[in-house]
Amino acid sequence: MDFWSRALNYRLKYPASDDWAILIPKDGEGIQLSISLVSSEKAKRHHIDLFTEDQEREVNRLLELGATRAEWNYPPGADYVVLHDPDGNPFCVVDRKES
Repeated sequence: MDFWSRALNYRLKYPASDDWAILIPKDGEGIQLSISLVSSEKAKRHHIDLFTEDQEREVNRLLELGATRAEWNYPPGADYVVLHDPDGNPFCVVDRKES
């Protein structure tokens, strides 16, 4: 939970259990995010996209927090970068700027 708390500027709402945590924005504004450990292959299809106006800066910040770059075959003009969180889950950082 530490990576996602810092990545999103969220905090734990309650102490996390071994398989469940609820994160809320530190400033009180925004949506609540529940994260749970799953064993179902079907449930493992979920994927998080983070949108930013400064993709390079955001990717570097997330790498400093413990993310790693994923090996990925990007199509020409891709507006996203694929990273893995410290647990190996892939997520994307998408450039919000219009080209």
